[in-house]
Amino acid sequence: MQRVYSVCSPKPTNDQLALQETVFHNANGYLGVRGTLEEGAPQGMDTMRGAYVNGFYEIVPMKQAEKLTHVREDKESMINVADVQGIRFRLAGEWFSQWTGTLVESERRLDMDRGITERRVRWRSPEGRETALCFRRMASFAEPSLFLIDCEVTPLNYEGEVEVESTHLALVKNYANPNDPRLAGESECHLVPDGSLIEEGASYLSTRTRVSGLSLTTGVKHALEPAAQNAQTVYDPAAHAAAFHASVTVGQGQTLRLQKYCVFSDERRHGDTLAAARRAMAGAFGRADELYRAQQETLSAFWESADTTILGDNDTNLSMQFNLYQLFQSAGRDGLCSIAAKGLSGEGYEGHYFWDTEMYMMPFFTLTMPQLARKLLGYRYRTLDAARENARLLGHRKGALYPWRTIAGRECSGYFLAGTAQYHIVGDIAYAVGMYYNATGDREYLISEGAELLLETARLWMDVGHVAEGTFRINCVTGPDEYTCLVNNNYYTNACAKNNLELAVRAAHLLEEWGAYGEWAARLGVTHEELDAFAHAAEIMYLPYDETLGINPQDDSFLQKPIWDLAATPRENFPLLLHYHPLQLYRYQVCKQADTVLAHVLFESLADAGVRERSFRYYEKITTHDSSLSNCIFCIDACRLGLRREARAYFGDSVKTDLLNTHGNSKDGIHTANMGGCYMAVVNGFAGLQLCADGVRVAPFLPEGWTGLKFSFQFRGSRLRFEMEGGEYRVRLISGGPVSVFTQDDAFCLKHPGDEARGKTR
Repeated sequence: MQRVYSVCSPKPTNDQLALQETVFHNANGYLGVRGTLEEGAPQGMDTMRGAYVNGFYEIVPMKQAEKLTHVREDKESMINVADVQGIRFRLAGEWFSQWTGTLVESERRLDMDRGITERRVRWRSPEGRETALCFRRMASFAEPSLFLIDCEVTPLNYEGEVEVESTHLALVKNYANPNDPRLAGESECHLVPDGSLIEEGASYLSTRTRVSGLSLTTGVKHALEPAAQNAQTVYDPAAHAAAFHASVTVGQGQTLRLQKYCVFSDERRHGDTLAAARRAMAGAFGRADELYRAQQETLSAFWESADTTILGDNDTNLSMQFNLYQLFQSAGRDGLCSIAAKGLSGEGYEGHYFWDTEMYMMPFFTLTMPQLARKLLGYRYRTLDAARENARLLGHRKGALYPWRTIAGRECSGYFLAGTAQYHIVGDIAYAVGMYYNATGDREYLISEGAELLLETARLWMDVGHVAEGTFRINCVTGPDEYTCLVNNNYYTNACAKNNLELAVRAAHLLEEWGAYGEWAARLGVTHEELDAFAHAAEIMYLPYDETLGINPQDDSFLQKPIWDLAATPRENFPLLLHYHPLQLYRYQVCKQADTVLAHVLFESLADAGVRERSFRYYEKITTHDSSLSNCIFCIDACRLGLRREARAYFGDSVKTDLLNTHGNSKDGIHTANMGGCYMAVVNGFAGLQLCADGVRVAPFLPEGWTGLKFSFQFRGSRLRFEMEGGEYRVRLISGGPVSVFTQDDAFCLKHPGDEARGKTR
């Protein structure tokens, strides 16, 4: 099976071009480069020409209408760092452009097996000369600092001079849209020159951010075959830019190959950025073919671990492969960064990390690449002190409150009602810790980092909540549904807090069993009385329930509000947040996304099947799914409730979010959380996979239109393979063992590779 996504659009519209820039971006977890055309787009087209380094940020003003105590007036924002994409070819006196002459053939390809993008065109110039051009791009996994553009130019019906003009621009602006709260409001260059070096044909341009003071160096060097005698690299100090110029006479049918090696080096990882860039260039230059092979080997190993194949529906299967590939491209790998809401594909949400990573993306990495999952958790541990400080700013005497959106650990949400007030992020991170430990049994992680994180997040709940009428209650918070803010006893938040408190107690008991409790407790001031208080608060946690409707209300006051008439709302007024004042939304029963339904998916045991189905039906009628995080969750819940038609419909709306631009903003970057949610919908929904204390459970069914489903996953050091076709399924032990597998009707202990658990689908 080839994992290749391609489009043929010779002269795309503005919207098509912007979407393609996102879909065909290249990233490796450290750097990302949007798929803009090397030669540029015509004047007037709205193109987002960007390159980004994960975790590299500037501190920018965040305007507040009123000055309120401890409400942030600045924020960390991922910035566009350099433009290394510019390459122009003058072919026998005519400049190549997709918008001049005739495109006889045109195709853009994302090859997910090779880890590259390609643009192939056959161009007939206004004067009738035909040329085949291929632009190949790669963000290297083997050399994370490297972005490579590999160009081939072949005259087909003529011979003549090919002139090359390649640019390296260090001072660039971020993209902005003042009318969209998901983007920066103002376009600005956040970089100032910080040194330059032209050395052996390479240009090294250093910049520094104006406020955060972080430095970055980009290096560019070209390889040209056949070689040009007149090749030169020139630095322009006024623009802090460099340009490479060369010309070669190329015969008919002869191919000119230009390789543009671009390296990125930032201060947070490398200290001396110029020295690091020079080392990276020395290690990469001239090794393109070797690095292509290494890229393919990396992707081969990735797909062996992560492949999730849907049989019988090729379009859906390709969309699924696309989503998983993008997750792999987006994930930070060094513990200094995480996964932004838009990955490294665009400037939407300013490169901020949200709860998305832990709740929607971590399950994928935990089950397929647990070593990478630990790196992502490591980022949260490294920002734990910042979370402690954030809690104190908000008046909490103890505990850690992670910011709603951040890069380096500071709160970057200006609208605290729908941002900072989402305290559930604390429980979300704790949930991810618990899931990781349950899936891996990684004792060392729990001792060194995980238990402390669980403790400090549990302490926050004890400071936030209080006991009233014999139950533990949490007031004035915002749940996942951002159309309902500052409420008492949000069901999802309280369920997360309950789980968080239980996990902290469980972790402490494990440390006692392992003989690691004493030092840990002494260092953090833990007492058994405090742990008993955690356990008691969890036991008496208040979870709203309405006797009349037989559902879990989203919060204490939710059912007291009138219901928003979604059927009467004009289609063009969605998403609601762009057309209605927040207060108007807050006064109605209307949900942006899954909230109580998400709690039922994560904490299924807290409500019986009847309550969950009645709740599902209730919230289904009032949820807009304006957030891309929503459909996938409704899909999982529908699967567990046996609602086949609904499950298939919700998944279909979710899996193609970016390829079809269903939310209308994929030009700003991919929807990484939705991509992780699609994986959860397949594995936890249709396959019915759930991890438990004593093994794994499966309860699968095939949706209409699928003939089968296959995927691999890991559990406590063992690798397993799930396969379902027709009305039967099996779970096979590939390596490691033993693993207990529970089906609807039986229990199996897989002890040796090749052992299987079998069953019939629901």
